[in-house]
Amino acid sequence: MADLVTVNSGAIIELLHKQGGELAIPKPFERDIFLFDSNVAGTSYIEGIEELEPHLNIGDRLQFLREPDNPYDKQAIVIRNKDGVKIGYVPRSDNVIFSRLMDAGKILFGEITEKKWKGKWLDMKIRIYLHE
Repeated sequence: MADLVTVNSGAIIELLHKQGGELAIPKPFERDIFLFDSNVAGTSYIEGIEELEPHLNIGDRLQFLREPDNPYDKQAIVIRNKDGVKIGYVPRSDNVIFSRLMDAGKILFGEITEKKWKGKWLDMKIRIYLHE
């Protein structure tokens, strides 16, 4: 019994709390699963992308939202930055399986891995993840 270690229970409780006082207890098998490397499509159609670009940083998490009523693509997935501002779409060539996963209730998100201007077009590379 001499090998038992005592722990400050107040420190553990503090670690389990998020800002705002909510408990942050992870689910037993919760994880983010990397699925695919892609890019953000349609950045040249986003009004004000030039002003928005400096606020898009490598490593930023991106929100994915389905847009099934999109007249051009029934599998459309809108990409929004951390502030909820639309920055483009998952490319049509990549979105069929991802839209099916989202329609089945799965949570997908992206992360910016690279960005550069090519003329007036912002080329942004992303990684797509499944939150499970």
